[in-house]
Amino acid sequence: MEDKTFELMEKMYSEINKRFDSMQGDIQGIKGDIRQVKKEVRHVGNQVTRLEYEHGKKIDALFDGYKQLYEKLEEHDKRFDEHDKRFDDHDKRLDRIEAKLDKLSHKVSSHDAKPEVLEGGRKK
Repeated sequence: MEDKTFELMEKMYSEINKRFDSMQGDIQGIKGDIRQVKKEVRHVGNQVTRLEYEHGKKIDALFDGYKQLYEKLEEHDKRFDEHDKRFDDHDKRLDRIEAKLDKLSHKVSSHDAKPEVLEGGRKK
């Protein structure tokens, strides 16, 4: 009976060793996979860092361009406001000139009418 027990224990030990060896192989495969994943994560991290750097420079350049454009627009707005004021001033001056011309035209036409009356009076 001891032989059978011993054989059974040997068989169990052998099976446990096979399973253990199989698990060690699986663990080595998992460790290799983990190393590969770590390598890929490092590569992705490097790519992200590079992209952040490159895009950061581009965003800075775009912001500078936007700032310059905004400043130019502000400058043009001020100039347009100045021109609008000048146009308003010119409109007012033209209105005054037109009013004076209307008065002069009325005076001239009334002066033209008076000599006719005088001449007409002398002819009689």
